[in-house]
This record gives sequence, structure tokens and C-alpha cells, in this order.
Amino acid sequence: MYEYEIYRSTSAELIRRADAEREIGRARRARRAARRTGRRDPEGKVRQDERARFTPAA
Repeated sequence: MYEYEIYRSTSAELIRRADAEREIGRARRARRAARRTGRRDPEGKVRQDERARFTPAA
């Protein structure tokens, strides 16, 4: 009987950990999707200066 209780306790703990990992994965995917939606925003960042990024080589 004691072994069965240990098994049940361990099983419940593993299920809780798996649920937590899944929730973390969902949150990561949601943040990643939110970042990706802003990339094609027509009102997004516009480069202000017209200068070249690098100076010409000598």
C-alpha cells in the first residue's frame, strides 16, 4: 500500500510539472506570435536618416 501511495504522489507531481511546462510553452508561442504580427505593420518603424550606414572605404 505504501508503494502505491508513493506512486500516486510521484505521478501527480509529474502531471503538475508537465502542465506547467505546457503552459510555459503556450506563453512563449503567444509572445512570439505577438512579436511577429508587428513586423509587417505599415505604420511601423521608418528610417529617418538618408545617409548610408557605412562610410566609404578609402
